[in-house]
Amino acid sequence: MNGELLSILSAIERDKGIDREVLIQAIESAVATAARKSEGVSEETEASAVLDRKTGRIVAVVDGREIDSARLTRIAAQTAKQVIIQKIREAERDVIFLEFQERVGDIVTGSVHRFERGDIIIEIGRAEAILPKSERIPHEEYHQGDMVQGYVLDVRKSAKGPSIVLSRTHEGFIRGLFALEVPEISEGIVEIKGIAREAGDRTKIAVSSKDDKVDCVGACVGMRGTRVKNIVRELQGEKVDIIRWHENSSEFIAAALSPAKITEIEAYPENKQALVIVGDDQLSLAIGKKGQNVRLASKLTGWQLEIKSKTKTSVVETSLRSLDGIGPAMEERLKKAGVLTVQQLAAVTLQQLTGIEGIGEKTAQKLLESANAALAATPQQTTDDRPQTTAEPASAAPEGQPASTDEPHEPSPEEPEAPSEPPAPSGESGEPQEGQG
Repeated sequence: MNGELLSILSAIERDKGIDREVLIQAIESAVATAARKSEGVSEETEASAVLDRKTGRIVAVVDGREIDSARLTRIAAQTAKQVIIQKIREAERDVIFLEFQERVGDIVTGSVHRFERGDIIIEIGRAEAILPKSERIPHEEYHQGDMVQGYVLDVRKSAKGPSIVLSRTHEGFIRGLFALEVPEISEGIVEIKGIAREAGDRTKIAVSSKDDKVDCVGACVGMRGTRVKNIVRELQGEKVDIIRWHENSSEFIAAALSPAKITEIEAYPENKQALVIVGDDQLSLAIGKKGQNVRLASKLTGWQLEIKSKTKTSVVETSLRSLDGIGPAMEERLKKAGVLTVQQLAAVTLQQLTGIEGIGEKTAQKLLESANAALAATPQQTTDDRPQTTAEPASAAPEGQPASTDEPHEPSPEEPEAPSEPPAPSGESGEPQEGQG
């Protein structure tokens, strides 16, 4: 029997990954408790048990007297069994918690097990994970037994064991899918510089290559688009724009706004703001449906972007210094306060303007009158031609050059029809070629 106990411990250690010493300590604690009950002594009475690591024999000591484990009563033995089972469960939960705590940020695959109050319980090996409704891609539907991939968002301890939370909306999910699908990324040859995503609709991702011989965009797209198509399929049809990274801010902003063609960019690095001028036929495309294209571009670049059509920029193109009362010093004060254009100057209040260092009430009044007069002298903008900006760009990403690899999307009423084929990722015609490692 003693030999069997050691064999059982070895099997549990092998199958559940629980350290052998943890199991032995659980048994010793349970036997000591059972021996105390068997002898009918109080809980305060000193009791201990020792399991021989070589023979498997257990000796219990209660109040200084040695008691052989064979003398334990049936009730005491049952108590010991329950304690041992509980300790093993706790140890197993700790093992699972530590295992998945190290996998936070990884992609895992599991099968749909059941549904609980809108959440989906996913079986991943010997553990269960939760895919909350808030972390699922909109309009996704699952059935019991379906295979699902998810990003390990968080691992927490709970009364029922480790709580593993998965996400399919997190930007890290996109990063993980590309790392799995593109060997050049997992090998460190191609680097993901930034991601901007609106889950279920569109993602923009900026990439660069550490090897001049490897085309970073081509590597992500794959031969005939196979790699990015696999990712789009996993994302339930979410469109993906892959953008080449460069250091030049203007080039990267132009790339981020693809597929729109940019005419001119006026960048203000001190405020991370930029005025983007496009042709009249490119305005709706640059802004995107419900402002999505410029919003994602702003998140990706970390710049606040203002989009204007070329025929509506007469006031914007006029330097602030052309207005009465604005010299080099005044222009610098206004720029530091985020006032870059005549329209922005006309939009601020007198109180806001006097809040800028070096501007008094009389000066502020004169500036507002000059700006309003300049606007009144130009044609009024229509609703579609108004500047579109993103109020809170995400953290800045490095700069690059456009290369869109998403599938064609249906244009909105205010958005011109996009070409039936997406532009080649390298900026040249023809199908994208797979990057060479």
